[in-house]
This record gives sequence, structure tokens and C-alpha cells, in this order.
Amino acid sequence: MKNILVVFLTIFSLNFASAQTQVGAVTLPNTVNFGGEELALNGAGVRKKAMVLKLYSGGLYLATPSSDANNVINSGDAMAIKLHITSRFVSSDAMKDAVADGFDASMDGNTSALSSEIEKFVSFFNEEIVEDNIFDISYQGDLGVVVYKDGTELGSIAGFDFKKALFGIWLGNDPADKKLKKAMLNK
Repeated sequence: MKNILVVFLTIFSLNFASAQTQVGAVTLPNTVNFGGEELALNGAGVRKKAMVLKLYSGGLYLATPSSDANNVINSGDAMAIKLHITSRFVSSDAMKDAVADGFDASMDGNTSALSSEIEKFVSFFNEEIVEDNIFDISYQGDLGVVVYKDGTELGSIAGFDFKKALFGIWLGNDPADKKLKKAMLNK
């Protein structure tokens, strides 16, 4: 009986361990579900500043694996980016500034066409941000981009052009972090 219990616990532990991926100091789930769509972890990495300061672990979740950034950005399929904050240096103001800079880079400085959508998205970071907060930025087709903080929905923003600009922050030609982009694309 004792041997059966040990075998059962070993199998359960292996299944549980394989359902998650260690990324830096945190563990990200291998699958997520948004709007009834099951998405698998495509790739994940750590966002660093000045090559030393680890700001967050980020994962890209897709319905179909891809290593092509342009295909992901231009896809209308459901997808998500999970950001697990790992540094006390990621404040609300710092995140809002980084997101604004990210849109500027993603859109080659031409953000005026999406200014109201960008303003709304930036407002999702108004509340205090602390270490271990988790942001899920999902694209859910007709609903558009739906953002969650620690599992609570913050709001949504419709529009495919906005979705492309948003995912371009991490996957575009001038990404927030080139190594994180490469890791999210599993390269």
C-alpha cells in the first residue's frame, strides 16, 4: 500500500510540474484560458533593465505555436501575454511610462490614430503595482483586448489595430526587450 501511495504521489508531482514553467524567479502556467479559448505557453523570458535589474517574467500564450513575430502581431486568433512583476521598482508610474514608450516604439512615433485607446490602456496601471502582481493582457477576438490584474478584469479595448500595436510592444521591430521577444517566440 505504501508503494502505491509513493507511485501515485510521484506521478501527480510529475504532472503538476509539467503543467508549469519556471521563468526567472516565478512559475508560469503552461496553459491559460481566456474567453473559452485554451492557449498554450509559446515562450517566456525575463524583462531586464540595464542587463541586471529583473522587472518581470513574461510569457506569450497562443492557440497555435509560432516563432514568427509578424504572424503573431497580425493574427486575429486569441492570444495573451502574462506579466508577473518581480521587482519593487515596477511602480504604477514606471509601468505607465514604459507602456507609453512601448506604443511609441511599436507605432514608429505615430500614435495619434490610437491615442484614446492608448490612454485607456495606460489607465489600467493607475492602481498601485507591487511585486507579485500579475497582469494578463489577452486578445479575445470580438471583445478586443481584455486586461486582468491578479485575475480581476480591468477593462477591454476593441479594435484590431490597437491589438497589433499593443502586441508590437513586445514583439515588434523595436521591442521593449530583444531577449524577451526572442524568448517569447521560443527562439
